[in-house]
Formats: sequence, C-alpha cells, structure tokens
Amino acid sequence: MTLQEEIRRRRTFAIISHPDAGKTTLTEKLLLYGGAVQLAGSVTARKNQRATTSDWMELEKKRGISISSTVLQFEYAGFHVNLLDTPGHKDFSEDTYRVLTAVDSVIMVIDAGKGVESQTRKLFEVCARRGVPIFTFINKMDRPALDPIQLMDELEAVLGIRSCAMNWPLGSGTDFKGIYDRADKKVHLFERVVGGMYRAPVNVTGLEDPLVRSKLDDQTYAVVREQIEMVEMAGAEFNREAVLAGKLTPVFFGSGVNNFGVQLLLDTFLAYSPSPRGRAASTLN
Repeated sequence: MTLQEEIRRRRTFAIISHPDAGKTTLTEKLLLYGGAVQLAGSVTARKNQRATTSDWMELEKKRGISISSTVLQFEYAGFHVNLLDTPGHKDFSEDTYRVLTAVDSVIMVIDAGKGVESQTRKLFEVCARRGVPIFTFINKMDRPALDPIQLMDELEAVLGIRSCAMNWPLGSGTDFKGIYDRADKKVHLFERVVGGMYRAPVNVTGLEDPLVRSKLDDQTYAVVREQIEMVEMAGAEFNREAVLAGKLTPVFFGSGVNNFGVQLLLDTFLAYSPSPRGRAASTLN
C-alpha cells in the first residue's frame, strides 16, 4: 500500500456533546459495530454493569462520566479509524479543546428531547472556527423527543449551520421503530436488545411495505410520510464539498443505547468524512 493510499483510508475524529447527551454510549456502540468489542458496556455507575471501553479510570467507572481523553483504534471496512473520546463535562473542557486541534472531523451528539445545549454550542464554535467538518447524530429518539423538523431548524437557528437529513425517524419514544434511509429509500426496522450489549436485529424493507404499516399506528405513519415529503421537497441537499468546508452538517437520527441507526451512521460517516489533510505551520518571530 502506498503512502497516499494509507492516508486516504485513515479517519481521525472526536465525538462532542453536552454532558449526558449520549457521547460515551455512542462511542461504545461505534466500537461494537466496528468490531472492536464483542459486548458493549454501560455508562451507568451501577456496580454490576460492565464498564465502557473508553472509561478506563476508576473514577470514570464510578461516576459514569468521561474525565480524560482516550484514543480508540480499530479497522473497519478498509478504514483505519482513530476515535477520540473526550470529556463532556465543562470542568474538563480544556482537555477537549486540545483534542479538537488534532481531529479531521467530529460527530456532534444532540439529545432529541433537549435540542442544542450550552456545552454543545461552545464545542461547536471551537470546531467552526477551525473549519472542522461536523456530522450530527440526534440521539435518544427512543425517549420523548422534540419534533424532528424542529430539531433540524434549531441547528440552523442556534448554531448557524445548514443541515441535511440523511435519514428520518419512524416515531419517537416507545413508538420509535426505526429509520428511513433517504439515500437508498429503505426503512430499517430495529428490534430492541436488552441492555443494548449486542447489535440490534434489523429488517430492511420499503416504506410502503405492510410490515412498516403494522409497526406504526395510522397517525404516526401519516406524520412520518408528510415529514419525509417535506424534507424531500424543501430540505437541503447533501453536498460533500459543503460538509468538508464546515458549511453543512449531515444529520442522522437514532438511539445509541438501543443501537438504532448506529451502523448507518458509521458507514456513511466513514464514506464522506475527510482523511488527514495538510496543516499550515506557523512560526514565532
């Protein structure tokens, strides 16, 4: 393999979010789907829970939070992945800011029930100043959530970045059954796995399939169809150049704890995120 080929297959990124939005949980699930771990851990502080791979310090295991940065490496689908898990709590934000100078892109995690929160805004601004490409994962769709279109609008209103929905949720809360992938126009119906330790079984089908209708009540199905049509007609189109320039963020919906949408996020992110690029050096006079 040539040097250029080796560079092209590398991805170095961090996950940023407000505390408790699900950053470390998503990190663990990306490791699960990337084949780096066989059993996903829990970020809760219960004694009998398996600790997450990235939270290796004793204090992290007890408190269920990340307080140090960790580099996690794995090979997946021909890519060499460097995933940097950073502290989400503001008390340790300086460590996160340093890490963000070393990454080529980020995944920004948003709590679907809370929208864009204060620490997310601060971390977004750090990335925006450096022109770092930002991919967005709207997490916790398995809990009571804000309207998906409202969440998309909030990204532009609060953060000032255009957004493009790569997939669309089928319901929310206990009615969250899966996602609609806009690229291949397929519905991914997921089954919940107890504890989320293993990959969620998935059934891929079309939006018109009676199976999809049977999973959703009439009102939810009608709302989902209307929202998808609205996004197709009025939503921003995906443009990789705009993403790499930090002007557009691809948006994915899902549930990290239940493994809904994690593999689609991983596959699409690796396909469109940048490999390492040259950096301008500065000199001191």
